[in-house]
Amino acid sequence: MKDHLGRPLVAVTGIGLVTPLAWGREANWAAIVAGKSGISRIRRFPVDKLRTIIAGTVELPEEAAGGPPVSSAIRVERMAAAAVEEALAQAALGEPGAFPGPLMVGMPPVEMEWPQRFELARQANGNGAYTAITQVATGRTDIYETFLFGGVGERLAARFGTRGAPIALTTACATGASAIQMAVEAIQRGESDAAIALGADGSVQPEAVIRFSLLSALTARNDDPEGASRPFEKSRDGFVMSEGAAALVLESLEHATARGATVLGIVSGCGERADSFHRTRSNPDGHAIIGAMRNAITDAGLAPTDIGYVNAHGTSTPENDRMETLGMRAVFGDAPPPISSNKSMLGHTLSAAGAIEAALSLLTIRDQVLPPTINHHEPDPAVTLDVVPNVARKVSGLKHVLSNSFGFGGQNVCLVVSAAP
Repeated sequence: MKDHLGRPLVAVTGIGLVTPLAWGREANWAAIVAGKSGISRIRRFPVDKLRTIIAGTVELPEEAAGGPPVSSAIRVERMAAAAVEEALAQAALGEPGAFPGPLMVGMPPVEMEWPQRFELARQANGNGAYTAITQVATGRTDIYETFLFGGVGERLAARFGTRGAPIALTTACATGASAIQMAVEAIQRGESDAAIALGADGSVQPEAVIRFSLLSALTARNDDPEGASRPFEKSRDGFVMSEGAAALVLESLEHATARGATVLGIVSGCGERADSFHRTRSNPDGHAIIGAMRNAITDAGLAPTDIGYVNAHGTSTPENDRMETLGMRAVFGDAPPPISSNKSMLGHTLSAAGAIEAALSLLTIRDQVLPPTINHHEPDPAVTLDVVPNVARKVSGLKHVLSNSFGFGGQNVCLVVSAAP
């Protein structure tokens, strides 16, 4: 059970999902197919005088019951754990607390947030300087362990009993796809028969919203939260920040078949390309985006004509959607396949996006339904693509999907997922 390069085929046997739409794979998929939006006004912190006051938020049970908001690092860990638990339950692989493979964790950079800084500044007699707060933070293992970048992965690895040291990584908006790529390559190299790959992000907090706003990256369509994210549409004016998590249980196809597992699909190709052109913008010639797409298709042993649908990066920013259109035309020519953006419903889940969209791509193949790009009211004449506007589309014979993830800093990863053999 090898691919065209003699590597083990890598199967997906478990999927877990958490998004602003729902906790759980099937509830999320039903909402996506129905074209529901998960975007609303931010309620977990004051938004007075902020330019953007909407987002896709995932509230933890204790927050929904009226408790105070938790930090982003804690939110990431809780969502990630829920996604992994759901994926493991579906895969039925290993014993509780003993998974037979490594963990690849895609997550956002973490740092102390304003509540912790304000607390430490008060203890330092109102001095908020870095040197002052670090002095009073001496011995605060709770802060250290919460905001240690590798800490989330270490705790998840201990909880699920994964093997070896967990790998925590961040490649901006391509992070979730990078985690999947690393897990796939570990199995292809024969280092393990199985792995867990996940992407998670819970960054809707004041400082992050302000920073993205200062980059002029966010929409300010505050009066219409559900209609604010409109990828490929003429009036698009920025993305909507969002949160979520997705986990995939990956195995060599041989291993999955030998134990009688249900194979949900194959991760048949991974492609990456970086351009290092700008902190946020892609190179205008699109060579890295085009290269990542082509690399993924080639890695899968396919031709562009084999791809039946593209799950877009589709952020709803003027720049990104224009560049993705350029990439689609360069790779697929005058007859590109349909493309649609889950972000029209979910917003941009940042570090989680690549994993969430790969999971939804697998469900697209499973049910032979293309998710819609909602809020597509006025087509952009410069976007000459079939974006599956507003309503999901039933198809037949769909075998291969390309999922695009294009990150800040020119970090681009594309995945090809395929139907089970």
